[in-house]
Amino acid sequence: MSEQRVILVTGAGRGIGRAIAEAMAEPGYRVVINYRANAAAAEETADRVRRRGAEAHLRQFDIADQAQVQAAFKDITDQLGRLDVLVNNAGITRDNILPRMKLAEWDEVLNTNLRGLFFCCQAAAKPMLRQRHGRIVSITSVVGVMGNPGQSNYAAAKAGIIGFTRSLARELVSRNITVNAVAPGYVATEMTASMPESARQALLAQVPAGRPGTPAEVAAAVRFLASDEAAYITGQVLHVNGGMFMG
Repeated sequence: MSEQRVILVTGAGRGIGRAIAEAMAEPGYRVVINYRANAAAAEETADRVRRRGAEAHLRQFDIADQAQVQAAFKDITDQLGRLDVLVNNAGITRDNILPRMKLAEWDEVLNTNLRGLFFCCQAAAKPMLRQRHGRIVSITSVVGVMGNPGQSNYAAAKAGIIGFTRSLARELVSRNITVNAVAPGYVATEMTASMPESARQALLAQVPAGRPGTPAEVAAAVRFLASDEAAYITGQVLHVNGGMFMG
């Protein structure tokens, strides 16, 4: 693997995405930090990446916008020469029970969490195929396999990522490109911190480990799947959930 490995993490401004960008940072590596709106948070991620000895490159684009994705990936490969790892982390929630769910709430979640992933993977596949090497790791969710009340849109998108991952893995494996997913369970992030206390306790009751996971624990799983040691692993979903789901 080139010492100048180029890694792109979408939605890397905070939470799990920030932890992934930091975990992937090594001296000589170049980590591209994607964000949609919060430039200050993305810059904090960049500082953490630099402190670990890697280069940090900020790229603002909306993964749900195909034109923005195509332009950004072209800019990245033109400037940095290659793309070794894509981590599809960016995602949103718009929770509501189905009878009250607005079409906009459905569309926003599917457009970002699934359609945006399609745009990014399609753009990443081109340089990876030329290189005959690459790693794609997508963040799905325990909700995509278990379901969750009030999250039918989110569950549909995250389940879709699993099927997409397995199909794309079969397409690309002959070119030394692996495609895998990591499915976090209940992880302590800003998103879960905003939930009502009763909802957090209900989730925690479903976790045999008795505690939420950390972004760093999810990031460690991503780092492994993106490594050379995982070259014979593709089309898999690695669950990081403290026993919440065992399948």
